[in-house]
Amino acid sequence: MSGQGRSSAMKVVLVLCIVALIQTEMAQAAVYNVGGSGGWTFNTVSWPRGKRFRAGDILAFNYPSGAHNVVAVNKDGYNNCRTPRGSKVYTKGGDKIKLVKGQNYFICNFVGHCESGMKISVFAS
Repeated sequence: MSGQGRSSAMKVVLVLCIVALIQTEMAQAAVYNVGGSGGWTFNTVSWPRGKRFRAGDILAFNYPSGAHNVVAVNKDGYNNCRTPRGSKVYTKGGDKIKLVKGQNYFICNFVGHCESGMKISVFAS
């Protein structure tokens, strides 16, 4: 095999390995329906207890559009039910959010909702 032929073959093998690695990583990600069958609603604050999350897992926030929202916040925003400037706000009702490594905080910032337990804190290893 010529040098050029070997180089092309190596490129193909490399691309196939990368594709396999990506598919393996995607296959390992779990999808969690926040709040279980009840969906994203009041008193979901304890929903994460007993679950093990990994970075890359997906949280599915299911709720009627217009009834709630999901806001990715920091610890202070979570503890005080406040939306820090620049927070990502989701409003569609079938929102899927990929967890990052470490602590992840989410609230509903509609008046009174977070204060009524519509917030979760999730640690992803």
